[in-house]
Amino acid sequence: MHRKLPVFALPLIVVGTLACTIVGCGAPAAPAPPSLNLPTPVENLSAVRIGDSVHLAWTMPTRTTDHLPLRHPVTAQICRGVGGGPCTRTGTFSLAPGAAGTYTDVLPSDLSQKPDRLLRYEVALQNHAGKSAGPSNPAYSAAGNSPAAVTGLTGQVRQDGVLLSWKPVPDPGRSILFRIERLQLTVPAPQEARSSPLAPSPPSPTQTLVVQGRDGEDPGHAIDNSALFNQRYRYVVERVPSLDLSGRPVNVQGLPSEAIEVTTTDVFPPAVPQGLVAVADSAGGAIDLSWTPDSDSDLAAYRVYRRDVQGTLPAQSVATVGVETSFRDTAVQPEHAYAYSVSAVDQSGNESKRSTEVEETLRRP
Repeated sequence: MHRKLPVFALPLIVVGTLACTIVGCGAPAAPAPPSLNLPTPVENLSAVRIGDSVHLAWTMPTRTTDHLPLRHPVTAQICRGVGGGPCTRTGTFSLAPGAAGTYTDVLPSDLSQKPDRLLRYEVALQNHAGKSAGPSNPAYSAAGNSPAAVTGLTGQVRQDGVLLSWKPVPDPGRSILFRIERLQLTVPAPQEARSSPLAPSPPSPTQTLVVQGRDGEDPGHAIDNSALFNQRYRYVVERVPSLDLSGRPVNVQGLPSEAIEVTTTDVFPPAVPQGLVAVADSAGGAIDLSWTPDSDSDLAAYRVYRRDVQGTLPAQSVATVGVETSFRDTAVQPEHAYAYSVSAVDQSGNESKRSTEVEETLRRP
């Protein structure tokens, strides 16, 4: 005798069959291999030698080679290779993912003296099991003597800029450049509202000037002809030999000089005006003056001087005419001879010497 299934069981069997049809009831897929948690290699390692130390910098990664986020500190191993030799470990420490990595390699005595040799640095990042996905990009520096620090630095304000002078130290066999760091200490004047979003930004208060010396020679001076008058600047100078080691250009920075401050007070008058001409206008009862424009960039005004040739008084200033290069003198008398001269005044109030006098007589009409 056959037993009948309950009525309510049939829908359950149908639903189960549909479920297998929709999601599949075959064999399960192969499990994914576990992540090795290998940090991605560093790609921006840089090296700068200053004195007898090489300063390394890089950025720690934030993900593994499987594109998973790094959640724990990572072990970083630093190595140094000399010439074409192997890269020998010099330091090991832990850093957080995404952190700014830094390391200072103080060179031993055999690498801080001649001969000049190429140094190669690499960083390898390891997981918790000591495994690495490979070294970073190589960063290069140089072994050998560090250039001498600049000493005796002084600054003198001249009309063509600031003359920086120091004690010269020749370095035969090396091409040396001099890096001048200039910091503007004067508070800039308030900037006017920009009329356009494309207007240039105000210049940075810190600027780097580079002076190239001849092979092995030290000029002992340089002129900063971009300095502005009536400002206060702070200067630091360092020697930077440029080396070519195994076909790679490498710079070695010497220790910086002591900082000096220079106030560029403008005490230099503009050029003396030239080409002064005087022409009498008898009908108008005046004498007209004209002269050649002054080329000084900070010109503020011209002063006109007049002297009565028949009198005994010295020349007196009779007008200040801005940057115009002409003047009409109506305060003159007929049948009098007058001697005229002109001076230039800059924005700091410095006045040039007067031009050569010219004479003119106003005749009666």
